[in-house]
Amino acid sequence: MPLEIVRIPALADNYIFLVHDDASGETVVVDPGAADPVLVAAAERGWTIGAIWNTHWHPDHTGGNAAIKAATGATVIAPAAEAAKIPTADQLVSEGDTVTIGHHRAIVLETPAHTAGHVSFHFTGDALLFPGDTLFAMGCGRLFEGTADQMFAAMRRFSALPDATTVYCAHEYTLSNARYAAVAEPDDADIAGRLAAVEALRAAGEATVPTTIGEERATNPFLRARDAAQLAERRAAKDAL
Repeated sequence: MPLEIVRIPALADNYIFLVHDDASGETVVVDPGAADPVLVAAAERGWTIGAIWNTHWHPDHTGGNAAIKAATGATVIAPAAEAAKIPTADQLVSEGDTVTIGHHRAIVLETPAHTAGHVSFHFTGDALLFPGDTLFAMGCGRLFEGTADQMFAAMRRFSALPDATTVYCAHEYTLSNARYAAVAEPDDADIAGRLAAVEALRAAGEATVPTTIGEERATNPFLRARDAAQLAERRAAKDAL
């Protein structure tokens, strides 16, 4: 039975994800920047949150930890390299560790660059990826604590995943990313087509997340960067817009 995933808009442009396994009755929340919308969404469905998975320490991804934990007794699972910055953490994970919801297993991938200890969660059997702020639809995260080399390595890891992998990015940044992609690769018809589709979705108030690895391979200028130097150039150009 497939996992059920609920996208919860929060804060300015964050997405929090409730992940539910009907067979076991287990529910996980990924990167809760706020508690109230998560608790409301879970209660509406009769779900009990048993675990919180954090990809990195930034408050817009961990700000709801304490309140959700107090309300539900959920276990907080967080990157070991950022333990000092996530005081609510109960279980620390690193590269190659696995976390579970029912019989579904996710592998922990260390994907530093946006933050020094950032991780992503990859459900290999379900073809699902929760990349936090490392990979976005048509973009990648800012290099706050890491390097272009690290981000390029993360992009290579993601690019090697099957095209059908569904990617649950943590922010609604696609419109600005698509506009930059059209500047970075102005002659690319796939990018031009996706920009038009994204503009239409956002004009209608619709979300552009999730995406897929296949879509990103075709239209994401960061995933398509030939090397770390080009990724750094593109990141700097995007940041300057």
